[in-house]
Amino acid sequence: MTTKTTFKTLLTALVLAGTPLCIPTQSLAQEAVRQDDDIKKMVNELSAENLEQLVRKMVSFGTRHTLSTTTSKKEGIGAAREWVKSEFEKYAQASGGRMTVEMDRFVVKADGRRIPADVEMANVMATLKGTDPTDTRVIIVGGHLDSRATDVMDAKSKAPGANDDASGVAMVMEMARVMASRKFPATLVFVAFQGEEQGLYGSRHLSERAQQEGWNLIAMQNNDIVGNSYSAETGIHDNSRVRIFSEGTPANETEEQAKLRRTLGAENDSPSRNLARYMETVGEKYVDQLDVVLVHRADRFLRGGDHTPFNQQGFTAVRMSEMNEDFDHQHQDVRKENNVQYGDLPEYMDFGYLRKNAGVNLASMASLGWAPAAPEKVGVVTSNLTNKTDLQWEAPAKGPKPAGYNVLLRTTNSPNWEKKFFVKDTKATLPYSKDNYFFSVQSVDAEGHASLPVLPTPVR
Repeated sequence: MTTKTTFKTLLTALVLAGTPLCIPTQSLAQEAVRQDDDIKKMVNELSAENLEQLVRKMVSFGTRHTLSTTTSKKEGIGAAREWVKSEFEKYAQASGGRMTVEMDRFVVKADGRRIPADVEMANVMATLKGTDPTDTRVIIVGGHLDSRATDVMDAKSKAPGANDDASGVAMVMEMARVMASRKFPATLVFVAFQGEEQGLYGSRHLSERAQQEGWNLIAMQNNDIVGNSYSAETGIHDNSRVRIFSEGTPANETEEQAKLRRTLGAENDSPSRNLARYMETVGEKYVDQLDVVLVHRADRFLRGGDHTPFNQQGFTAVRMSEMNEDFDHQHQDVRKENNVQYGDLPEYMDFGYLRKNAGVNLASMASLGWAPAAPEKVGVVTSNLTNKTDLQWEAPAKGPKPAGYNVLLRTTNSPNWEKKFFVKDTKATLPYSKDNYFFSVQSVDAEGHASLPVLPTPVR
């Protein structure tokens, strides 16, 4: 892989030569933020035309309601699932046998609410196996295949679900097509979930499976309602911003973890929040004319998505969604009232905007997939009263060996990492007080691909 320095690099690179830092065995060095040509090439291979064709094909099934027919070859959720599977299988041909496709079936019992009778559901999954047998990391990108009309129990009416969420599934499929021929040490999983509208059933099934089978799942990127750039109520046209939602306090936090969080004041530093920061940094580096807006909420107000069960199982997971939702074309029966067209139709989507959002997901997934595993036992030494900060950590036990590490820091009132130092040692002393800054450490390879950041815990 080749790299190049971007204009942003010239503005943000930190030249540390000559800085009076106390480093026991290894000097801090300048670390440029570099753009990987292979990732840029993949982002450029994403096609707005392909995304539109995929969305229109999903719309052609009439409805993809979870309770719709599974026997028809032309209509309903069953036909839609089989079509996604067949497309994944086409993409897999470019993988040299490394991409496998499965229909992960499971039965949901009647719940007296949105599941009136026992029903078999299925997630459609394409798994691109990692090339390093010692690297157990798994990264998931997903969207939900099912759709709905105004009545969430209406399994027969037309429910095109173009933006909610054929947009997310089309993104996942297009990413799988582009990435299938590439080799990553980590394993990448592309998922079309079923049952989101009826209660997040597909994502709950897969998150529980991942927990039971002991997956080393380091990141889950959920994409739901990501292809519209217009707000009917406000008249805002905005194809230059996209939101990423992330939980602040981990959903499965133990009392011991809560105590440590309160002690450190780390309410804004959950693993999911740092995945969101990662996607912002990487995405904006590779996708032009797009600002990734970090929303410090687990999801939209009083709402949820397919990342939620993963958070509940203790996994790092976030949700991407368009900046302004268009509720005239979401969860609506297809109809015209007072010359206003309602319904989730592809005519009301922006496929250039969807392509940019796919680029953020691809760049983040590829960068993580190529990066070394995160450092382990990251700690901040607290045995001495000092205005410097002593950090220490261990190299990851499995996977590729890091070429070095990024030490990130920001002031306590800043939402984003502000400075980055590159070191080759597994310890560093910085002339910044831990009273006034938050720190984290990333593993980095020779090409600049970085792991997710790890916050230090106190070492006495």
